[in-house]
Amino acid sequence: MMGQAFDLSSARGRRALIISICRRRQRPGAGSDLRALMRRRPTVTWPDLRDLLGPIPWAVAGAVATRLYMPERATSDLDIVVSREDLPAVEGALAAAGWQRTGELAIGGSAWTPSAGPPLDVIGCGEPWRHDALREAAANRDAQDLPVLPLPYLIVLKMRASRTTDVGDVARMLGLADEATLARVRAVFERYAPEDLDDLNALTELGKLETQG
Repeated sequence: MMGQAFDLSSARGRRALIISICRRRQRPGAGSDLRALMRRRPTVTWPDLRDLLGPIPWAVAGAVATRLYMPERATSDLDIVVSREDLPAVEGALAAAGWQRTGELAIGGSAWTPSAGPPLDVIGCGEPWRHDALREAAANRDAQDLPVLPLPYLIVLKMRASRTTDVGDVARMLGLADEATLARVRAVFERYAPEDLDDLNALTELGKLETQG
């Protein structure tokens, strides 16, 4: 609605503004065949941390994870999620392998740089669903065979952040998801983020509009 005030200091307020703009302006169609783009092989090979982290459960998140659910987009770093209680062990393994700690993440976790290769953000997740999500991720592999955060939980994290890019990612992934997958996403939101269901439905509507003809 024109003239409506949005609290841009909150994730929900930022998300509401983006949804409002998109609803006023978006028309059916994406201008490209998104499903055809998804059939392309990934263009970037990311570090496989399985040997480094051993038995510690972890999953790819962020922009790298989205390539399992929508066309690949450019990004300069790799994000992974680990359980908050495993964060010290993960950080210790990275330090022992020669990675340099470069900072702290506002959402909880730390940023790292290897001697060669892309930087890494390690998110220490304390969400009540983290163990289920990481267990499912072990069998949810991308074309590079990396464990990827299942779509419902990836969308929860992106909705928590609600940067412009995150909201766009959510709408596009929802738009490309089939009805069975959407039902799983809604079930996770009903259990863990019921306050965001209206926005989830709005972004699903916008995503489906983008994938039309």
